[in-house]
Amino acid sequence: MLRPKIPTMPTPTGLVTPPAVIEPTAVVQHHPTPAPAPVPSTRPMVQLTPGAVLALVGGGTAVVLVVGAVLVSMLLAVAVTGASVAVCAVVIRSLISSQHRR
Repeated sequence: MLRPKIPTMPTPTGLVTPPAVIEPTAVVQHHPTPAPAPVPSTRPMVQLTPGAVLALVGGGTAVVLVVGAVLVSMLLAVAVTGASVAVCAVVIRSLISSQHRR
C-alpha cells in the first residue's frame, strides 16, 4: 500500500540533435609573471608600552569595582524593600486581627 513509486525516464520526443564536435585547441605556454612586491599596510600599529598596559589594567579594575558596587547596592535595595514589606504585612495583619477580637 505504501510502496514508493520509482520514476521512469521519459523517452525523448521530437528531433534529437547529435552531439557537437569538439576540436582540439593549440596549447600556448605563458611565462609566469613575477608576483608583485607586498605593499606595506597603512594601518597604524598598536604598540603597548608598560604604562599603557598599567593604565588598561587599572581602568579594567575600576570598571569591575564600579559594576560590582552597583549590583550589590541594587541587591541591598531589593532586600531592604522586601524586609520593609514583610514588616508592614505583619503590622497590618496584627491590626486586622486585633479589630476582630473587640
